[in-house]
Amino acid sequence: MNKLLWALCGMMIVSSPTFAQDQGNISGYMFGDYYYVVANHNKDIEDANGFWMRRIYLTYDKGLSEQFSMRVRMEMSNPGDFTSTSKMTPVVKDSYLKWTKGLNSIVLGISPTPTWDFIEHFWGYRSVEKTPLDLQKFGSSRDFGIAFKGHFDVEKRFGYHSMLANGSSNGTENNDGKKVMLSLSAKTDAGFVVEGYADYEDRSGDNNRYTLQGFAGYKTRTARVGAQFSHQNRQVPGAGDLNLEISSLFGAAKLTDKVWGFARVDRQFDANPDGAKISYIPFDNSAKSTLLVGGVDLRPAKDVHLMPNVEAVIYDKNDAGFTPDTDVIPRFSFYYKF
Repeated sequence: MNKLLWALCGMMIVSSPTFAQDQGNISGYMFGDYYYVVANHNKDIEDANGFWMRRIYLTYDKGLSEQFSMRVRMEMSNPGDFTSTSKMTPVVKDSYLKWTKGLNSIVLGISPTPTWDFIEHFWGYRSVEKTPLDLQKFGSSRDFGIAFKGHFDVEKRFGYHSMLANGSSNGTENNDGKKVMLSLSAKTDAGFVVEGYADYEDRSGDNNRYTLQGFAGYKTRTARVGAQFSHQNRQVPGAGDLNLEISSLFGAAKLTDKVWGFARVDRQFDANPDGAKISYIPFDNSAKSTLLVGGVDLRPAKDVHLMPNVEAVIYDKNDAGFTPDTDVIPRFSFYYKF
């Protein structure tokens, strides 16, 4: 732990204004909430409330030559399980070498995966909530491997992002299988965008998985709307295949010069066996559900966002004939970067 903290200090010193610009650049962002669990299917956390910093990122970027560059990003986070009292834990989020030639790049190391990178940037409110596949643990935002990304045309209308990786996120490889991912995207001058995504993960034993996803959106300077549908097949030893499907519709619009509004609805067509493990908003893992997110984004200064919002999860009746209670969590979220 101490070594990581010393490394962060070293990054800040090297990147300070007193050093030459070719020493690199440091940047970062932070977000958290004040939350209140008004109602929940798990009565043990009902009425829980408090402040927490969900994520802190500190990034060091440096150009090594005309074509080579590198990035190291540290992340600090809380477990978000409503029971732990541990301090924030730092981990390496990104650590890669990047080669760029024209419109194309090759990235080697721990880097963002194509799984929801495109959609997360379009959604624009990761500080409020993760995108559906991220939230429901259908994959990982990072992996260790080699990625190829760029555009097929000089207008940058058609893009791609492919990756061959361990399938172990930013952790250590623990099997001989690998994960292959591919995203293809297109956009028009009128603001329409589409993306198709697929992956296949060779896991230990008979636990292989594949994911298919489609996304379409429309964006202007003052509004955006997007829709996605995702399907994941999971092999379950001794129990056949488990198929999980999610759809999502979201939008954001500029209300005044310094105020935006946003809303989202996710429909989970199958009970997620990993639902109870979801940080900050654990789901009941026995029932289908609908997630509702809504709020406003107050922007009093550049790169400062104050976002009162509410999340609610409404459950269907489960196979036992029981309907879990609705989850309702009002929050005052904040986000700032430098």
